Amino acid sequence: MSTGIEPTITLSDRDDWWVARDTETGVTSQGRTREEALANLDEALAGYRGEGEKPSEDDLRELGIDPANNESGSLDDSEMFE
Repeated sequence: MSTGIEPTITLSDRDDWWVARDTETGVTSQGRTREEALANLDEALAGYRGEGEKPSEDDLRELGIDPANNESGSLDDSEMFE
């Protein structure tokens, strides 16, 4: 889905990484090539927009997250942001 807004694409001076930033949302991604940075930006934007699938319990375990203790809630209710 195109919004008609062009992303900002830059080559960083650190390790030759391409950085792609969606100017509308501020979502930013990177890649070793320009094409990879744009593909990663597309994936990041899909996540930003709530597209995709929920991770499985196996996916969570691979990331070191115990599914039994994985809860979502409001950031306003989080002690981390007090």
